[in-house]
Amino acid sequence: MNLDNLARVDLNLLVILQILLEEESVTRAASRLHLSQSALSKSLNRLRDTLDDPLFLRSAHGLKPTSHALQLKLQLPALLQGLYQVTLPPGFTPATSHRQFSFAMVESAYETSLPSYIGPLLSQAPQITLDIYDWTGKSMQDLQQGQVDFGITARDLHPISDYRLNNLPEGIMQTTLFTDQQICLVRKNHPVLATLKNGSWNLDTYLQMSHVQVRCEGNDWWALDYLLAESGKHRRISSTLPDFYGATSVCANSDLIFTLPSGFVAHAQKLYPLVQLPLPIEFSPLAYVLLWHKRNNDEPGHKWIRDTICESVAKAIQAPSSK
Repeated sequence: MNLDNLARVDLNLLVILQILLEEESVTRAASRLHLSQSALSKSLNRLRDTLDDPLFLRSAHGLKPTSHALQLKLQLPALLQGLYQVTLPPGFTPATSHRQFSFAMVESAYETSLPSYIGPLLSQAPQITLDIYDWTGKSMQDLQQGQVDFGITARDLHPISDYRLNNLPEGIMQTTLFTDQQICLVRKNHPVLATLKNGSWNLDTYLQMSHVQVRCEGNDWWALDYLLAESGKHRRISSTLPDFYGATSVCANSDLIFTLPSGFVAHAQKLYPLVQLPLPIEFSPLAYVLLWHKRNNDEPGHKWIRDTICESVAKAIQAPSSK
């Protein structure tokens, strides 16, 4: 390593480069960095001189990274995270820490897991800040790039699903918090409830019904739909919504059936007079997992957050059986 050459590099330029790579726009990058566009343009010119590469080419859609810039895009997040951690004081003391941690969380986890650990986290570390964002199709990339610290989402245990537990991007670590089964909800007095009484609630009846579905990371199909498709069967999905609350409302005010993780059912039934039915097909459970990047494996603050979440969720799961 030539430290003399490294000493001549302004490390602030690497932060600017990372933001430019994420935004691919001088205007948006300048806004995030609280700089004028002219100041950012000067920094970009310095970057080009330092790295001896144009880095970006202007196009009708903004800045297009060069091949060298795309290589740097893969390396920079880990490098910047390492530099950030160098600036942190050693160790982590929850009671006095003012650290900020960010989460991307699937909506159903708000009810199934967050209540069990939010109290322990904030009671032991009252001055930390927890920023929680919706889990989207971009959240896994945000984890890889260090835009968020943790992810909590549901992964399928069915081997054909694109969202199966062992299908994670490079560098993403996981631990299972708990598993959950799928269950069905219909409105009170729904005509199909008569089939439970006469014993004719089965897959054929289920498929004859119209369904409301929650979109999963931008996709309309869940693992259940792929399983049914293997045998040439399909659900008739009449309405697809972006969230569980909207789908619950549709279910309560129509004859559509809603198939969802059982952990959300109790909350749905607090909102509306809904009735449970078992899913009339044998189907593998799904796992709610805590995700993080391996670069944070041994970072004390990150490790404390992970340990506290896992311990709190485990206690909450064991509590009912211990009564």
